[in-house]
Amino acid sequence: MPSKVHNFGAGPAKLPEEVYDIIKNELTNFEGTGISLLETSHRTAPYLRLNKNVQDVVRRLLDVPSNYKILFLSGGGQGEFAGVPLNLMSRTGTADYVVTGAWSAKAAKEAKKYGKVNLVIPPTDRYTDIPNQSTWKLDPNASYVHICTNETIHGVEFDFIPDTKGVPLVADMSSNFMSKKVDVSKFGVIYGGAQKNIGTSGVALVIVREDLLNNALPICPSILDWTVNAKADSILNTPPMFAIYIMGRVLEWIERQGGLDVMEQLATKKSSLIYNIIEESNGFYVAPVAKNVRSKMNIPFRIGSIDGNDALEKEFLKGAEELNLIQLKGHRDVGGIRASTYNAVTVEEVKVLAQYMREFYKKHNK
Repeated sequence: MPSKVHNFGAGPAKLPEEVYDIIKNELTNFEGTGISLLETSHRTAPYLRLNKNVQDVVRRLLDVPSNYKILFLSGGGQGEFAGVPLNLMSRTGTADYVVTGAWSAKAAKEAKKYGKVNLVIPPTDRYTDIPNQSTWKLDPNASYVHICTNETIHGVEFDFIPDTKGVPLVADMSSNFMSKKVDVSKFGVIYGGAQKNIGTSGVALVIVREDLLNNALPICPSILDWTVNAKADSILNTPPMFAIYIMGRVLEWIERQGGLDVMEQLATKKSSLIYNIIEESNGFYVAPVAKNVRSKMNIPFRIGSIDGNDALEKEFLKGAEELNLIQLKGHRDVGGIRASTYNAVTVEEVKVLAQYMREFYKKHNK
């Protein structure tokens, strides 16, 4: 069996190997303190420097304007499903949600606890496309418009930034954060869990425009209140320090690779390797998502038809694991196969998967 493991998991996802080496070297001696960050107070100078440095690298990579706050919050991306309405719904009592997959559906469901939710596009059992914005039913009185820019489970990724006519646009970017350049100024809030593309689980990165602060509902817990956490510089309580540290090391790694332009080029190259095989298979492999909104981060596909062939898919996954191509099983809600090609997944690893897909096709295409 090959010794090299190729991890295509959707999250917690692969970290860059170079970052693992850095973590190993620093684990028991953080910044020359002689102790680990795991046992360092969050009020010490070394951690305060880390807190600032990670904010700075986020600001550099995304060119975050000066009128935005950068927060590191507990609860991951799903914690912000509540955090968003708790901090913004008070503006008008209603919000627009564009549901394009399982995660935006969960965000909308959570928001209903705190105000009125308008579903901008009709509900569906299959998430395979993003309807043209001309068909959306936006409420000009909404407190905000919420989207998920990349649906990890269904593999649907926005290929445009919606025009919300002045209503603040809020984006869950958990699974395509830092995979390409984004014009932050077009968003009121960007948030996401770190465990997909920029670190490990335990922390949410929130980028919020300053004029949207000071709107929290009275019931909003302090731990989720963006205004309180901004004033405390994300150290209201003991933060998820190690997760923030890993995020910083991953983001510094992205800078060393050449930044977000390079990440986008690699994302296109890696995803194209898989999508091209799917297209060339004459229906043996089936990608359910419309071509213009196919995710470059999460690639779901079936074998034989859009509903799949259970026997062949089980054989595909078994053969993949024998080659140490791991975590390719589709999400339990949709089944099938899913390859996640985040920043840390190399082109060489994707080529190994692509070659296996070719060989499996040749063996089973009758």
